[in-house]
Amino acid sequence: MPNLKDLKNRIESVKSTRKITKAMQMVAAAKLRRAQESAEASRPYAERFNAVMAGLAASVGGSDSAPKLLRGTGSDDVHLLVVMTAERGLCGGFNSSIAKLARVKAEELRLKGKTVKVLTVGKKGRDALKRDLGDLFVGHVDLSEAKRIGYTNAQDIAKDILSRFDGGEFDVATIFYSKFVNVVTQIPTAQQVIPASFEETEGDESGAVFDYEPSEEAILADLLPKGVATAVFSALLENGASEQGARMSAMDNATRNAGEMIDKLTIQFNRSRQAVITNELIEIISGAEAL
Repeated sequence: MPNLKDLKNRIESVKSTRKITKAMQMVAAAKLRRAQESAEASRPYAERFNAVMAGLAASVGGSDSAPKLLRGTGSDDVHLLVVMTAERGLCGGFNSSIAKLARVKAEELRLKGKTVKVLTVGKKGRDALKRDLGDLFVGHVDLSEAKRIGYTNAQDIAKDILSRFDGGEFDVATIFYSKFVNVVTQIPTAQQVIPASFEETEGDESGAVFDYEPSEEAILADLLPKGVATAVFSALLENGASEQGARMSAMDNATRNAGEMIDKLTIQFNRSRQAVITNELIEIISGAEAL
């Protein structure tokens, strides 16, 4: 059984830890509000952009004149997995869930005989996948110096992906990120960005018919690269909100666990102190009786 001094030191240590986790929880809560607002503000634009692109893509169909980003290379032998995680930890299972989804996808592709390449965005994803998929890494994007994620960061990542595609390094590109739902729920998501894939939407409610100038193919050729950047930017914003939500939840749990541990240690300390006092009283009484 630890002595009173050891118990007292341990209680003080856990109290210090609780102060840290409480402070981190409050910081995450403040950052979450901004990150959530940014993520939610980007969704209408991304959804409308995808709706317009889906209409254009449907009109072009699988014609030979369709842009390469839409029709692809005609093969799916080489896959690029863009794994987007955080630069920091202490956010529960946020990073590990994204890495797990990417790992499962990579194994599925390899079992089918496909070639897999991995581009990591964020330190934690690189560290999580280094052991199993380290030999498949083709690049890494470090965002540790970015105080606030902006569209410029997404453009840089998109340019890297597009340059690799233009260089014939892969046939299919998929980004992995976590979609923010609320503080306790973040959904690991895989989204194919090359060849561009758009969900079919219902026609315009007004029944309007659009004529495009220049042609649909020319418009798609200009907008598809922007579509990749938009998808990456949306994923970065969703990741930012998910990270802060996961960190807030994790630090809240850690704070409550620290409080429970302090209560248990305090009870143990009081019992040990009472035992010491009782032993001393017994020794005094025994000594008095002996005299």
